[in-house]
Amino acid sequence: MTVLKDLKAKQSRAAQVRSQLDYPVIDTDIHTNAYSPALEDYIAQYGGSRVVDVFRSHLKSNGLNALAAEWYNASPEERKNRRLFRPPFWALPSENTYDLATVALPGLLYERLEELGTDYAVLYPNLSLFPINSSNDDLRLSLTRAINHFHADIYQPYADRLTPVAAIPLNTPQEGIEELEFAQKLGLKAALIPGSVRRPIQAVAEKYPEDTDLRRYAYWLDFFGIDSEYDYDPFWQKSVDLGINLSTHSGSQSWVARNSPSNYMFNHINHFADASEALAKALFFGGVTERIPQLRIALLEAGAAWGQNVLTHLVDRFEKRGNEHVQQYNPERLNRELALELYRQYGHTLYQGRELNEAEIIESLFGVASTSRFQTQNPAEINDFALAKIQNKQDIWDRWVPNFYFGNEADDRTIVGALNPKGNPFGQKINALYSSDSGHWDVPELTEPLAETWDLVQEGAITAEDFKALVFTNPYQFYTANNPDFFKGTQVEHKLKNNQAA
Repeated sequence: MTVLKDLKAKQSRAAQVRSQLDYPVIDTDIHTNAYSPALEDYIAQYGGSRVVDVFRSHLKSNGLNALAAEWYNASPEERKNRRLFRPPFWALPSENTYDLATVALPGLLYERLEELGTDYAVLYPNLSLFPINSSNDDLRLSLTRAINHFHADIYQPYADRLTPVAAIPLNTPQEGIEELEFAQKLGLKAALIPGSVRRPIQAVAEKYPEDTDLRRYAYWLDFFGIDSEYDYDPFWQKSVDLGINLSTHSGSQSWVARNSPSNYMFNHINHFADASEALAKALFFGGVTERIPQLRIALLEAGAAWGQNVLTHLVDRFEKRGNEHVQQYNPERLNRELALELYRQYGHTLYQGRELNEAEIIESLFGVASTSRFQTQNPAEINDFALAKIQNKQDIWDRWVPNFYFGNEADDRTIVGALNPKGNPFGQKINALYSSDSGHWDVPELTEPLAETWDLVQEGAITAEDFKALVFTNPYQFYTANNPDFFKGTQVEHKLKNNQAA
């Protein structure tokens, strides 16, 4: 008891920072752990005893991560030969027992929010990440529903300062719609979706229907937008209609360039950004953000710098290859007469002793390695910006910036570049969110993230206005965009009213 009393007596740097602010602090990303025996009652309700047994089996064998289990059950030689990626390990701050218990006990987390410098937090139960990525239909659907009901119940007493996200599976649009509707009935206000779904390559699956090992490697990733297996527009529209904004935490570890069998950090660094970029680009190029402009998605644990980079490159590419711009590369527009004349004047040392052959000259101009130089293109397939209906640079901003919010961890200094308005062609800032990622290994001390972000202000790396946008303005804007009552009855509403009264 003495140790616990001493821990509670400490005044944190985060609390000191918060005491100076005249606005609430909203943390958009705290990870929590669940007491599995209590959860099993909910699993039994939605999946029966069989799913409970499967759940227990997974926990015992691989901690719900089948790919991790493969690696641990294989020898070093097998890992190399089968290209089994080195999975995460020791992912929680175990030495800091107080913090580890905090993210597992709702009442303790609620009690410590002042110490964390946080007025309101959106919670991402670690368990929610598993079922939505499962290919097992029974397990995915029943376990997702059980987890959502469980978290809605255990956090309901703390709703004025804590809200858990609903886990939403997306193997089909319909299952996503049904879970969104169920989540709303539970009172859940925000949702977590997978960043992609693995699907078998049809030609391979049909040719080798019994070869499960081959199917493990022969897959493609469906990012729910461009080239998707389904039309996901009804799902995106449903999220808007229900006022439930979406987020993703999916990564890209085990993808081709992140498949080291020996080094976790090689696989890990920037993997969330790669996965989030693929999802966002799929929705942009698939025209989703044009058709459903109210759609809002938070892309978390990935930093904000990549959002600025992609925005800039979208403009660069459009100005070179969008709409009619791409015609400047059409081989049919080559001035053959000029090309031949130039070769006659300047190329004689190259073709000396050879007959001047027009076809060979034209081929050489395009480069002998350019196999597509004379291929005829379908006019309907050459404008990559067509589905997004981009007509000018402003359209790119309108289809990217309002729709995507970028979660930035407290110790991620790349936020400096992301908030530099000179870093993109519009001279404006993108929407970055304060996402502490508390509960994972990159936050060994729960009371430090807010203070670490404030350190950037004191160093002159970001402004006080940037800090306010990160921890309050942008999160508030994101969650209320489609649900103006998101913060009704919460500490955020209470603090804003008090500030207005003052």
